Amino acid sequence: MPTPPQFALSFPHRPAYAPAGFMRAASNDAALSWLERTADWPGGRLALWGEGGCGKTHLLHLWAARTGGSLRTGAALELVPVLPEGGGLALDDAGQAAEEPLLHLLNAAHEAGLPVLLAARLPPARWGVRLPDLASRLRAVTAVEIGPPEESLLRALLLHLLSERQLVIPPGLPDWLLLRLPRSPGALRDAVERLDHVALQAGGKLTRAVAAGVVAELDVTPLENPPD
Repeated sequence: MPTPPQFALSFPHRPAYAPAGFMRAASNDAALSWLERTADWPGGRLALWGEGGCGKTHLLHLWAARTGGSLRTGAALELVPVLPEGGGLALDDAGQAAEEPLLHLLNAAHEAGLPVLLAARLPPARWGVRLPDLASRLRAVTAVEIGPPEESLLRALLLHLLSERQLVIPPGLPDWLLLRLPRSPGALRDAVERLDHVALQAGGKLTRAVAAGVVAELDVTPLENPPD
């Protein structure tokens, strides 16, 4: 009786937002320093901004966990804000929030004395909002950029992503990938996600030839909207 074919099952990967998984470097040192002193935020508000995949979402998770705050996303913001009882509120993709709910949230949090941490790809003053009251509040928010990653940070991030997905790779492959991939955390996450998928289909075997195919595929069809 022939053996039935086996198919690899792909399960969605959920990134771990543990403190040990975030690597401090010159590019993110200012952001980390501000997050360590919430009481010093002017007006109780702070915004982190930078390219996709630079670590904003990770930092929001860390801040919310440390302060006992609540984490939400801009697109899911409701018109009538429901505030956490304490700790503060972190809003990811804040630039995608509708203007009226965001204005109500900022006002309500201010009245309740709760700090608000925003994250977006652009600083709040450049979101191009139409409501004058919201525009004035966003201009007053202290905005801290997470800059382009250093070479050492990119390498550490790549190794962490490979380890997080438990991918077994041949010696020298991380350096080979770093020489060929775009210099951004988002591109590394895209590549590792595809490597994980291809390795699963190949029965767990990850070779340089397999990696070369992934790199070529990324040149043609990069993933859209990489996670932060």
